[in-house]
This record gives sequence, C-alpha cells and structure tokens, in this order.
Amino acid sequence: MADGTTIARFDPNAARSQFPILARTVNGRPLVYLDSAASAQKPKAVIDTMTAAMEGSYANVHRGLHTLANETTEAFEAARETVARFLNAESAEQIVWTKGGTEAINLVAAGLGQSLQAGDEIVVTQMEHHANIVPWHMLRAARGVVLKWAPVLDDGSLDMAALAELIGPRTKLVAVTHMSNVLGTVNDVRTIADLAHAAGALVLVDGCQGAVHCSPDVQALNADFYVFTGHKLFGPTGIGGLYGKPAALEALPPYQGGGEMIATVTEDAVTYAGIPHRFEAGTPPILEAIGLGAALEWLSGFDAAAIAAHEQALLAHVRTRLEGRDWLTEIGTAEGKGAIFTFTVEGAHAHDIAQIMDRYGVAVRAGLHCAEPLSRRFGLTSSARASFALYNTTEDADAFADALIKAREFFA
Repeated sequence: MADGTTIARFDPNAARSQFPILARTVNGRPLVYLDSAASAQKPKAVIDTMTAAMEGSYANVHRGLHTLANETTEAFEAARETVARFLNAESAEQIVWTKGGTEAINLVAAGLGQSLQAGDEIVVTQMEHHANIVPWHMLRAARGVVLKWAPVLDDGSLDMAALAELIGPRTKLVAVTHMSNVLGTVNDVRTIADLAHAAGALVLVDGCQGAVHCSPDVQALNADFYVFTGHKLFGPTGIGGLYGKPAALEALPPYQGGGEMIATVTEDAVTYAGIPHRFEAGTPPILEAIGLGAALEWLSGFDAAAIAAHEQALLAHVRTRLEGRDWLTEIGTAEGKGAIFTFTVEGAHAHDIAQIMDRYGVAVRAGLHCAEPLSRRFGLTSSARASFALYNTTEDADAFADALIKAREFFA
C-alpha cells in the first residue's frame, strides 16, 4: 500500500484443511458450508484439545487439592484469560462464563430487572436477535418497563438519528447488536454507547456475530456489557460469556444460587463470592471453556484484517455472479456490512430454496433467523441466508451461485 502498510496474506484452503468435517460430501457433492452465522465448524485444534482434556487431565475445577483438579483448573482459568485478551478486557475477572450469549443476556436482564421500575425504558433495535428481545419483553411483563424500538432503514442500516431521539431521561439500558445476524449490518457501538452514557443509561452489546467478524475491543467500544457465544467462534456449544465493566458487574445481584458462587453459607445467612464467580453457580462447562480457549488461541494465529478482507471478497464475488437476476432480492445492503448474504427468490419459499440447494451440497439457512421483528419490517415471512467464514473459498461462492440459479429453475 502507498503508506507502507500491508495486509497479511490469508490462505483459506490452508485454514479449511484444519476442519475435518469440510472434507465430507453431502448428497454426493463436496460440502459447501454457508451456515456459520448459525454455528461455525470446529478446527482439529479444538477437537484435539477437548479430547486431550478428557483423556489425560480431567476433574472438577477449583477447591480440589489433587493434581488432576489443579491441572484442569489451570486450563479452565487460562481459557478465561484467553477470552479477556481476545476482547481486550482490562482483566480476566470481567469475563463471566455462561452457556452462551442468550444466557449472558438473561443474566443481565435478571439482575438489572430487580432495580427497574414501571415506566423505566429500554431501547432496542428492530434488527435484534430474539435473544436480545425476549428477555426485555419478560421485564416489561414483570416490571412494567417500556420498550422503545429504534428503526432500521431500507438498506438495513440503523436509523441513528431516530435512536438518539429515543434515548432520554427514563432510559436505563440500550441493547444493540454489534453485527446483525440477518443483515450483516455492523453498528457504530461506540457512538451508541456515548449517546446512552450521556443520558445515564447502560449499554449491552450482543456480540455473538461481532465477536467473530469485527475484532471487538471492549475498551474502545465502551459498552457496559458485551456478550458472546463460543460455537460461532469455532469453539464448542454450551459455552459463551459476558464481559462487563467492574462497576456494572458489581451492581448485579447473583443470577443463580448454589455451589461455587458463595463466600460463606450458614443456617442464617449467605455471603457471595466476588466477580466473576458470584455468577457461576454449580459445576461450570469445564471442557467447553477449555475448548473455547483453544479456538481463540487457534484463531489468533491468523491476521484478522486479512480474514475480513477475504470474507468481503467472497460476498463481492457472489454479488457479481448474481448481478442482474431480477428474481433475486438481497436483504441488507448497508455500507460496511459483514459477509452475510440474505435473500429472497421471487415465486419460491425460502425453505424450498434451501432444500433444493442442499441437493447440491450447499448448506444455507432459511426462515426468520430468530429475528421476527426485522422480518416483519421488511415484509417477509421467511428468507434464506448464506453466511461466509474464514474457511470458505471462491469455489464455495461459485457453488452457492450455481446451486441458487439451479434452484430457481424449479420455480421459473
């Protein structure tokens, strides 16, 4: 580049070779996996790490004094440190293990809800995943809080002017996705956080997509809470977490009661552990946390900017291949969006399109994508979605375009 900087080369085929499942065939065709926004595949580094933990050094964590307990605890807490580095958190104590992004949001909702009163306001956007909608609806029913909805523009971008108007003196929380799982839209989280904080409100960011594709820096974003899930980050299911600023976490009461989250228990009283352990009742997802740590260590071996450029090139290639098809509508074209291609086909239901494409080995998702308010905003009862990841290739993009064109022929 003219300024002397360079973007590191990224070899998607080398990355792809580390995912055993991508060598298989589906319906006699090479697998083209384009459903990573729902759940990403797992590299051998994760599979091997979890197998080794089960085969060679497994016990329950914390409190144990024997060798296996100490080894497992060390690996478990090392994974927490890895997550903290990945998010650029100030401390690993700001990372709370949960079973995923959904539980992390529910943890915040359950704790915050105890201090909310009727008439307090929560601002959400039309592009949120149900995980960042339903817990706030539950608070509306239980506490009488008011939900305010920031609209989405026709190109899939967030109406920032309307959002700013919605934030006021009664606003207690702004809950927003970092990157839409349907539109691919990447939101200006820092500006949103500044607007919310100026009004005295907290900010929760759903980072389940953003953590994968947006190189999140929680200190720069300045959100009070940032949630993520492991299975979209090439790690196992059943693991995710919550980042929180210390003051924001300290203000939340415990989410669940049981072992591990206590300091002392007597017949008359209970005192609680400090953060993060006060939110981690019971035996945690030990192997899954270790697996997520391995996934993030593996991912850190690549240049994030090079991956992003590769994914954007795949999206551009698909758009070029399908340009001029008057039967095809792309949903979400905001500038700077992530590599998600959500679409409808004239005269065909998205479920039918997805099933026909599967005959050609191409895996896409169809339905409402757990974002029913967004689908309603665009007048849709369903849509299909291809989501690209670091292990996808130009050949995958071509196979997607070819299969989609063939699927359309069934309805022409």
